[in-house]
Amino acid sequence: MNYTFQFGDVFAAWPLLLQGTWITIELSLTATAIGLCVAILCAWGKTSGPAPLRFLINAYIEIIRNTPFLVQLFFFFFALPVIGLRWSPHTAALVAMVVNLGAYAAEIIRAGIESIPKGQIEAARALNLKQWQIFCFVILKPALKTIYPALTSQFILLMLSSAVVSVISADDLTSVAATLQSQTFRSFEIYLVVTGIYLILSLVFSALFRVVYEHALNYPDRR
Repeated sequence: MNYTFQFGDVFAAWPLLLQGTWITIELSLTATAIGLCVAILCAWGKTSGPAPLRFLINAYIEIIRNTPFLVQLFFFFFALPVIGLRWSPHTAALVAMVVNLGAYAAEIIRAGIESIPKGQIEAARALNLKQWQIFCFVILKPALKTIYPALTSQFILLMLSSAVVSVISADDLTSVAATLQSQTFRSFEIYLVVTGIYLILSLVFSALFRVVYEHALNYPDRR
C-alpha cells in the first residue's frame, strides 16, 4: 500500500466543516422541535379525534413510514415545483425531516399516551378538569417521560439521516465534505474526519439526553 495520508487540506478547511456541522445540528434541532409538535397533534388525533381525522392521520403515518426518506426529500424538492411550490434546498430538507419525524414520533407518543392508566384519566375528569388540561398534564406529561428515551433515539437517527439532504445541495456537513473532496481529492481523509464528527455528535447528544433524563425527568423517582 503506497497511499500517503495527508490531512493538511482537511485541517485547512476546518471553518467550512464547523459551519457544516452547525447547519446539521441546527437543521436537526429545528426539525425535531417542529416535528414533535406535529407528532403530538397526530397522536392526539389518532387517540381522541373523530374517525375521518384518524383515517387521514393513519394514512399519513403509513405513507411516511413505508417510503424511503430519500424519495420523500426528492418529492418536496423536485416534485412540488411542478405545482408551483418551490423551496430552497434548506427549506425542502427541513420540511422533509419534519414530515418524516412527525410520522415516526407520532406512533411513539401514541404508545406513551395509551400507557397511561384509565383510572388516572377518570380521576382527572372527576376533578372537573378541562379536556385540554387532562391531555396536557395528566396524559401527555407522564407519557413523554415514559417515551423520552425512544424520542431521543429518534433525534439521533434523524440527525444521522440528515446526511441525505446533501443530494439536493443543502449545506450540511456531508455536502461540505463532498465539496472538499471534489476540490482536494482526499476522499479517505475527508470522510474519515466527517465520520468522526458524526460519531462525536451522536455520543455528545446521547450523553446530554441521558443527563437530562437522570437529573431532571427522573429526579422525583429517586427521592
